[in-house]
Amino acid sequence: MSKSHVEPSYQEAIGRVVERLRTEKGWTQAQLAEAIGSSQSAIHRIEKGRQNISLDLTKKLSRALGGQILSVNDSVSQSYRINGGKELHGEAIINTSKNAAVALLCASLLNSGVTTLKHLARIEEVFRIIEVLESIGVKCRWINDGQDLEITPPTQLDLHHIDVEAARKTRSVLMFMGPLLHKFKKFRLPYAGGCTLGTRTIEPHLRALYEFGLRVDAASCSGFYETTVEEKKVRQEQWKAARSVESVRSLYPPKKIVLIERGDTVTENVLMAAALYPGETTIVGASSNYMVQDLCFFLEKLGVKIRGIGSTTLRARGKSEINSDIEYAPAEDPIEAMSFIAVALVTKSCLTIRRAPIEFLEIELEILKSMNARIDQSPEYYSANGRTRLVDLKIHKSELVAPTDKIAPMPFPGLNIDNLPFFSVIAATAKGRTLIHDWVFENRAVYVTYLENLNAKVELLDAHRVYLEGPTNWRAAELVAPPALRPAVVVMIAMLAAPGTSILRNIYSINRGYQDFAARLNKLGADIKPLLEI
Repeated sequence: MSKSHVEPSYQEAIGRVVERLRTEKGWTQAQLAEAIGSSQSAIHRIEKGRQNISLDLTKKLSRALGGQILSVNDSVSQSYRINGGKELHGEAIINTSKNAAVALLCASLLNSGVTTLKHLARIEEVFRIIEVLESIGVKCRWINDGQDLEITPPTQLDLHHIDVEAARKTRSVLMFMGPLLHKFKKFRLPYAGGCTLGTRTIEPHLRALYEFGLRVDAASCSGFYETTVEEKKVRQEQWKAARSVESVRSLYPPKKIVLIERGDTVTENVLMAAALYPGETTIVGASSNYMVQDLCFFLEKLGVKIRGIGSTTLRARGKSEINSDIEYAPAEDPIEAMSFIAVALVTKSCLTIRRAPIEFLEIELEILKSMNARIDQSPEYYSANGRTRLVDLKIHKSELVAPTDKIAPMPFPGLNIDNLPFFSVIAATAKGRTLIHDWVFENRAVYVTYLENLNAKVELLDAHRVYLEGPTNWRAAELVAPPALRPAVVVMIAMLAAPGTSILRNIYSINRGYQDFAARLNKLGADIKPLLEI
């Protein structure tokens, strides 16, 4: 078949439409880039059909250009066609953390100055938070060829025009409570969304933030958290007159908050509330996970004093106001690193994984080594934040065996809760029988049964415990992705190992947490083609 008769890819087809509509509008590529918060080079790649285009980007282009042919409604889903059974090779460079990114975006509300987040992950979860921020008056601009995000707050936030649809697609909107309680006597936030993982209470947040005067009605039928703040405000003249430590303590007495859940987001919420409380806040039972540490490093750059970083007891001394123009680079994502480790082991490939945050992977690597995984590790070096330790990992082809004990998560420094799902597909590859115990989320172990469609031997004991017996002779299948980020990626990894053509439908949950995941896998030798389906 001649080249002229080859049907264009969806990227090429959209690229042609974008170029035509841009030309009709009389815009340059630079003007279109400015309109959607991107770069001229990115627009050039889009028009040449050399850019993977997410649904979010398609919507932004459609709005900017006014072209109905590009409009995408909620009935459209994105899918992957995966030709599996291929051995991969090469190296993957780990991006900055998704969970740190959303926390830092929320924390930018604390700062009256300009916050620049370096090398921020361009993923759906980040885009949703940006949409919420922009809807309340925050100016967000991608700079430095789309690598960094510049965040400029307004004089006054406009919560009346909050983007409800975007807010309800993410659980991270809960972390607006900590910063906003210092700025409003009363406000409302849409109910939080995110992954479908059973009932996830916000009670730990409400109990902890109660100490700062926050009162929340989460039981109303309005679809919003209705909040009031009862904390007595210190007048400016009182604060200026408080020159001694004793007088400051009388105005801002120490707070001790014991968390009823050692959760990441509740710890972050309390830290953000503490950042604008000039007294000392002690947080007992705090998470010491990677995204919490990143937030601590960021708050320190804003002038907040924090002791105990990396432990379960944090002591923060905040400021009466924060107004600093700062730059901060979040650390690399240990969950993304674990994803590529799983890809290498399950597809029986040799891959190099660069910039892996070793402090948050040590337990996982030891378990894998006990399963016969062959892994080499480079000397340590530091992330751009100057605090997080990184290594390069080389994963060799390995004949895995089942571990002698069950695999279960624990709060850091235990096996990361978000890394546990990857052990299900790894266990299905290993010789022998493995018990996976996902005690944290109500239904996530149930999602392991999706692997049965790809020929894995799965025995579900209950909603939390599942046996896997390998090694699996993977086979191709057509599936709708689980409505949860990590389980969806697990199914995708199994499809990479399965010879033949698999279809994974509705992959929005994957795009929530990974930037250009399919394209990066393709560079390693995978064969993944995106499909837009109505």
